[in-house]
Amino acid sequence: MKTKTLAAVLALTTALTVAACGDDKAEGTGDTITMMVKLYGTAPNPDGELQKAVEALIGKKLSITWVPDASYNDKANVTLASNNLPDVMVADEKSPSFVKTAEAGAFWDLTGKLDKYPNLKPADAQTAKNSMTNGKTYGIYRVRPLLRSAISIRKDWLAKVGLPAPQTVPELYAIAKAFREQDPDGNGKKDTYGLIIPKWTGKYATASPYDVFETWFGAPNGWGQRDGRYVPGFDTPEFLAANRELKKWVDEGLINPDFATLDTGNWMDPFVQGKGGIIIDVDVRATQLYDLFREKNAKDADKVLMVGNLKRADGQKFSSPFTGYNSVLAISKQRIRTDEQLDQLLQVLDKLEGKEGSILITNGIEGRNFKLDGNYAVPIGLDDPQVKILQNDVSNAFIQLGTRYSVNGGYYPLKPAEEAKLKLIEQRKPMEDEDLKTAVHNPALSVIAPTAIAQGPTLDKIIPDARVKYLSGAITEDGLKAEIKRWYDGGGTKITQEINDLLK
Repeated sequence: MKTKTLAAVLALTTALTVAACGDDKAEGTGDTITMMVKLYGTAPNPDGELQKAVEALIGKKLSITWVPDASYNDKANVTLASNNLPDVMVADEKSPSFVKTAEAGAFWDLTGKLDKYPNLKPADAQTAKNSMTNGKTYGIYRVRPLLRSAISIRKDWLAKVGLPAPQTVPELYAIAKAFREQDPDGNGKKDTYGLIIPKWTGKYATASPYDVFETWFGAPNGWGQRDGRYVPGFDTPEFLAANRELKKWVDEGLINPDFATLDTGNWMDPFVQGKGGIIIDVDVRATQLYDLFREKNAKDADKVLMVGNLKRADGQKFSSPFTGYNSVLAISKQRIRTDEQLDQLLQVLDKLEGKEGSILITNGIEGRNFKLDGNYAVPIGLDDPQVKILQNDVSNAFIQLGTRYSVNGGYYPLKPAEEAKLKLIEQRKPMEDEDLKTAVHNPALSVIAPTAIAQGPTLDKIIPDARVKYLSGAITEDGLKAEIKRWYDGGGTKITQEINDLLK
């Protein structure tokens, strides 16, 4: 559906949605809570073991529409442009369709309303700010690590070229160059490279390897202040300096030559296949790589070194954080009409997100599909078909309802059998805590510029496309600057003014 058409539909149907709150059949939640949630596998049976356990805990029936992740955005847009909103839905609170619907009054503004619910109130002030929409909280954020950018490096190659773990960007360059020139795989050929970058389909400032690298150079993370005014990070000298450095890496063959076309689904293949040796991504990437090595040879899996954010050449450190969450649980006003009904629903959600509920939806049923080993969960009974169904319901479905514990761990993180993998997992938290000290947060995450909603689909492509063209040699630095000007001329000037006005 085209943007203008969608906007027109939303304007009409949002009014119908709010008006529908006067329909008697929409009264309250009663004994059943309706939900729309992302799904990553087979949809749970509503009479299944896990759903029954969750319903017994919260004292309510659940009617859940499970939507495959690949089609969730489309389904969400259709749902938002209807008069049949569920009580609770997983929502991208920054999407144009949600913002229009929420600001028209179809969802509860939860600003200041969550503090009396211990398991729903924001656990981190920065994440709470990041998840706001123009100063309002339209949902309960689903927590993720606030800082999980990290570098995975071939440990065996590093030993082969005789270099230590990097602490600075120049040291990472030296490693990439050695991986290119010193035959780290020992096949007698100069056929390896350093850094592996995939085709990045996301917008600017969406935690791509480019964005992280630019942050290391001191560029703002998305938006930042320069001379008392907020500017996009790509309109700074640090952005240009970072990309000059990356272009040098490309020109010297230190980056995979297919960086403009390599599918993200194949990102790890060159690392495991012995073609490249460095990935800048999230910390969980290191354990995923470990698992791939283990599949090839269980006795020779310990080939991954993980380090955190790097200092630039002058010793200053600027770490690249994430938002700290992934979507929110938004509550509609269609059936949840009064403060009393909202309080009743929030009490139920508070119980669901407490310890007992969090264990159910992120780990499962203790003694059934997992047992405890210290503070870790160990899978059990997976040879039983019914236990396999239970585990699917946890890991591919109900975990998406968790707001307090990351889908990468759960209330009890899974304990790997191998000591080397356990060390990678236990390295994450102290590395995150250290890098948070120098994190460069994006001050504009909490605001939505109206022009960005209207013209975003066109403007969002300009900088990422220009960056790749510059790195591949299709345009010069002057050409890159011309594309930045084109962004301003095409609506970016107005967006910048709106961002500055909103942040005041």
